[in-house]
This record gives sequence, C-alpha cells and structure tokens, in this order.
Amino acid sequence: MIDGSAVVGVFSVYVAGVVSPGPNFVAVAHKAASATRIEALAMVAGIVLVSLFWASCAILGVGIVFAAFPWLALVVRIVGACYLLWFGGRLIFNASAARQAVLVKAPAGGFRQAFAQGFATNIANPKSMAFFAAVFSSAAPAHVSTGTFAAMLGMVFVVASSWYGFVALALSHQRIASAYRRGKRWVDHVCGGLIVALGVRQLIR
Repeated sequence: MIDGSAVVGVFSVYVAGVVSPGPNFVAVAHKAASATRIEALAMVAGIVLVSLFWASCAILGVGIVFAAFPWLALVVRIVGACYLLWFGGRLIFNASAARQAVLVKAPAGGFRQAFAQGFATNIANPKSMAFFAAVFSSAAPAHVSTGTFAAMLGMVFVVASSWYGFVALALSHQRIASAYRRGKRWVDHVCGGLIVALGVRQLIR
C-alpha cells in the first residue's frame, strides 16, 4: 500500500530543494558548457545516484543519527566544505592559467570521470546533506511501507534526473557551448568563485 499523501508531501519539498541553486547545479552547468553532452549526463547520473542514497538515509532516519551525534554532522559538513573549496579553487586556478578549451570527442575514461565527479560533488555537498537530514526527513513519515519507500525513491529519481538532465541538455547546446568557450576564463572564475563561496559559507555558518 502506497501512502500517496506522504509521497506528495515529500515531492513538494524535494522539488524546491532541487531547483534552488547549489554546488550540484553549478557543477552540471559547468560540465555541460565545457565538455561533451555525454559527460554532462554522466555527471547527472552520479548526482542522481547519491540523491537516491541520501533520500534512503533520510527516510530511514539519518536526521535522528545526526541529532544524536552532532559531532558527526559537523565532521561531514567540514569535509564537504573542504571539497567545495578544492573544487572551486581548481576551477579558478585553471582559468587563471588561461588554458585553451576546445570541445573535442570525449577521451577514454571521460564518461567514468564525469560520473565520479558528479558522485563526489553530491556526496560532499553540504547543501544536499543538510536538506535531506533536516527538511526531507521531516517531510517523510516516521514509518513507511515498502511500497511508499519505493515510490519516494522513484519520485527522487524522476525529479533529479529531469531537472539536472534539463540543465545538462540545455547548457550543452552548441550555441551555449560556443559562448562558453569564448568567455571560458571569466565563466570559470565565476563558477569557481560561487563554489568557493558555498564552501566558505558551510565552514563559518
């Protein structure tokens, strides 16, 4: 038996959380404009997989774990913030080096690397962890049936895949990719600066 009202309640908060800009959005947007469409979609796949993991943890009670062990939440937040600082700093450094970006056929391992980047970005994303541990878990009932659990995960999969897939497809359009290559240095500085700012925010909050 599926609890439709519970699924709808979780859906309403999850949509708002997904579409709000954060490290995942910036990472997908940058990958879509700077690499191939396949690589951008591979990054989306990595992000979606981690979203399913966090959703499962939230439904099963990760919020309770973080409440019982606040030091664990602090460690996770610091590690995630450090990753964002490294990721954003690397973008800025490469942009400052004025490396020439030319859109070419993805080399061997490009798909796997993009998937790993999406996975790492979301697993270390403090925004995702905080959202699922606090907002998502509070919207989900304390006890759900197997059917409701599966329906919630299916909803997360559809919403995350649709939104980030749309971003990847839209920003990998030839005109947008060409515009990115023309202003690569400044775009990378902006994207890197946004990610660094998100990391700093997580450290000082």
